[in-house]
Amino acid sequence: MSNRLDSALKTLYQGFYGGNLHPEDACRCAVGTLTGGWSAWKHFSDFHGSESLNYVGKVHEGLGRRYAGYLPSELLRIEAAFLSGCGYQLPLDHKSVRPEDPQDTQVIYNGLLAAIGELCRLDGVPDLVPHTKTLERIFAARQLQTA
Repeated sequence: MSNRLDSALKTLYQGFYGGNLHPEDACRCAVGTLTGGWSAWKHFSDFHGSESLNYVGKVHEGLGRRYAGYLPSELLRIEAAFLSGCGYQLPLDHKSVRPEDPQDTQVIYNGLLAAIGELCRLDGVPDLVPHTKTLERIFAARQLQTA
């Protein structure tokens, strides 16, 4: 496992278990969390959830800039996976289908699993299914504790 993948997984897990992930907040979404609350990443595309780089994104990509180890195009893929996993129709606009409660733990959890899958694809490693099964058991236990 690469250092960037390991770091990204730890950061997203901490964000999830700390209750800090929010799909509609550029500082607390998957990429906002990965980049330490840096919201300027959203200027790499014209639409939230789009995987298409705009001029600004292409310039940063062309310069080889990386944020939390990821190129701008990779950040957009991670965010799109997270939002799609949360149940959003992409790219987002005022007519897009959205989850009823974007802060629902199950919604965020589904997005987390989708983001993890994309992180694994980006690094060319198999999806972390055994780890996600462990996460599901932890999630179920956490739900019982809060009930």
